[in-house]
Amino acid sequence: MKVHGTVAPGFEPVRAAFARNFAERGERGAAVSVHHAGRHVVDLWAGTRDVDGGPDGAPWEHGTAHIVRSATKGVAAAVPLLLHQRGQLDLDAPVARYWPEFKAAGKDQALVRHVLSHRVGVPALDRPLTPAEAADPDTGAAAVAAQRPAWAPGTDHGYHAQTYSWLVGELVRRVTGRGVGRWIADEIAGPLGLDLWVGLPDAEVGRVGRIGPVEAPAVPGVPRVRARRAVADAYADPGSLTRRAFAAISPSPDENDPAYRRAELAASNGIATAAALSRFYAALIGEVDGAARLFTPETVALAATEQSAGPDRVLVINTRFGAGFMLHGPASPLLGPASFGHPGRGGPLAFADPSTGTAFGYVTNGLRKSVTSDPRAQALVQAVRSAVRSVV
Repeated sequence: MKVHGTVAPGFEPVRAAFARNFAERGERGAAVSVHHAGRHVVDLWAGTRDVDGGPDGAPWEHGTAHIVRSATKGVAAAVPLLLHQRGQLDLDAPVARYWPEFKAAGKDQALVRHVLSHRVGVPALDRPLTPAEAADPDTGAAAVAAQRPAWAPGTDHGYHAQTYSWLVGELVRRVTGRGVGRWIADEIAGPLGLDLWVGLPDAEVGRVGRIGPVEAPAVPGVPRVRARRAVADAYADPGSLTRRAFAAISPSPDENDPAYRRAELAASNGIATAAALSRFYAALIGEVDGAARLFTPETVALAATEQSAGPDRVLVINTRFGAGFMLHGPASPLLGPASFGHPGRGGPLAFADPSTGTAFGYVTNGLRKSVTSDPRAQALVQAVRSAVRSVV
């Protein structure tokens, strides 16, 4: 498989790991990007832009974008944190201060901070939304506002896989009058020149490849690793909070459907290039190409400060969250203890590591069953870790 793009001296291990993903880990099409100390040091892509090769085996090109699933959450999390940084949103205020309807059904004590740290207690809906309903911000907001929480807000945590879209989206809309995707376009992606959208414009449709499932290749002599029984049982049980959280939109939307991609879903349907993701995270923690950083040091500390930790009532593993971002840990290994970012279910990953001035973005069209720790992304992270140590 021919790998295209460039790496700076010292970052050659990332190219080698990327090539091995195609040779040994079943990669079909992907891109990886790394910024370090404000410089773009890795920019690689290879394979085909569609998981099945497409009708003509169209190659992945520089600038090819793909849906990144829950890696969208990290991009969306920057919006309430920037609003907080600007004095427009108080993380310790009740959600109902900005969104009065949300206090229904025992959620009057829910804080904005609880929304960002997956502690607000509404990861599932009693009545799932159809894909068309999910795309309507009014319907989604009304559903989570009316929902009785699965636990008292602030007392526990569980991954809000789908409902994060309407929780964050409606807070942003109430405070700014703009949808979360519009705000990202106006205040982040536009000024930074990012090929990144939450709500894909029709003019960009031709740049985006199709995604699909791929199986991890069997390695001779090595048995396939099965999910832990508790996790497997939770996903298999239709009545479990796990299954209900991921099925808050039912039936599952077609992620290649243009209508789905046009929606502004802060939890799940962001579309980006790998380079846009790493540039975004680089801009959170420092200057990039002369552009002013987005987060103050205080906001960086807030993003990376643990808000939730331990057994996750939805993912059924131990997870760690800061204010809107997943933190480094066994469930989602990032570069190191200071890292914050977000994986996407089945592969995509993006994060920043302020301690080393590193930002990372990985996008793939072949999505697997993993939720937080894909072996292809982890191979790249390990290579970046090695490279950063060698150049510091």
